[in-house]
Amino acid sequence: MSERIADSRLPRDAQREQASLSADTLATPRAPITHGGNLHEAAERYGIPYDEWLDLSTGINPHGYPVPPVPAAAWRRLPDEGDGLADCAARYYGAPDAAHVLPVAGSQAAIRALPALLPRGQTGVAPLTYSEYAPAFERAGHGVVPLDISCDSLPAALTHAVVVNPNNPTAHHLSAEKLLAWHAQLSARGGTLLVDEAFADTMPSASLAAHANREGLIVLRSPGKFFGLAGVRAGFVLASPAMIERLRRALGAWTVSGPARHAVKAAFADRGWQQQMRSRLAADSTRLVDLLQAHDIRTRATPLFAWTDDPRAAALHEALATRGVWTRLFASSASVRFGLPGSEEEWTRLQDSLREAMAVVTVAAKATATATVGAQAPRSS
Repeated sequence: MSERIADSRLPRDAQREQASLSADTLATPRAPITHGGNLHEAAERYGIPYDEWLDLSTGINPHGYPVPPVPAAAWRRLPDEGDGLADCAARYYGAPDAAHVLPVAGSQAAIRALPALLPRGQTGVAPLTYSEYAPAFERAGHGVVPLDISCDSLPAALTHAVVVNPNNPTAHHLSAEKLLAWHAQLSARGGTLLVDEAFADTMPSASLAAHANREGLIVLRSPGKFFGLAGVRAGFVLASPAMIERLRRALGAWTVSGPARHAVKAAFADRGWQQQMRSRLAADSTRLVDLLQAHDIRTRATPLFAWTDDPRAAALHEALATRGVWTRLFASSASVRFGLPGSEEEWTRLQDSLREAMAVVTVAAKATATATVGAQAPRSS
């Protein structure tokens, strides 16, 4: 039976609206989802060997956490869900306790599963944000509408809202006060606020983790970005115990491997490394912003990436790619995200490649302007 049948608990008008939204979803499939880190695709497209690329297409910390040796038992045994990982995560993120935490196989697993656990309705998602959310809610039968992050009062028709905070890729950040006010509005109508804090480790005081005991609030966290542990595929859902239990049953047992649990527990416990890394990333981010601004490229940034919607952004992405520097192009907005270089050699390469690429982009822009002026000039008879 289709998941898009009308929920009989809803008023008839709402059922008709839901059916209409579902029909629209089926009629207009979305374009394939793309992500950063797709170096094999870049290598094939530009004919540059994989190992010769400088990959700045993700917001992952290039100075990854030095994971201690993995015990042999972690490879041999089934993952031990009583190993205290949820307690470690609750302490690190500031959640009420372990009952409000569920380890998952990366926040991506939760993004795919959560929409089916929520009452169907209109879900607000920002037009330019992490690209997995809108299709995940649509697949579960929700209608997806643009979310205006500047508004104080959410539209009355909105049942759920998804906020990536700080936003990926625009780096826009919403205050905890505003998000809690939005949660109160949605919760009063039986809805949910889902806040993705994948890039929030560098600003822990802004997190909503401490409020995870509120019904209708779900917070997603990921150790992949700040700790540079994207490959372990671990993430955490912070929510009410009732929602945690529903999601646990939906996902099943052993969602996070033994070696991944070992790595993440060690990272969460290492406060010294965390403090030093926050300072290092802040300095690196400032360096990246300064480098881009030296070429008159305006940016908005987090400590892990910088984003620009400069009119030359798409051309700059292409010019850098021909030089083996891979950035993340967002074609729908002609904007580009830059991750952090990981060594002085990479910083030098980015600096040199930027200089060469901007020279090419500038020449091309002048040629286009000249051609446009010539085409608009009146012709003599």
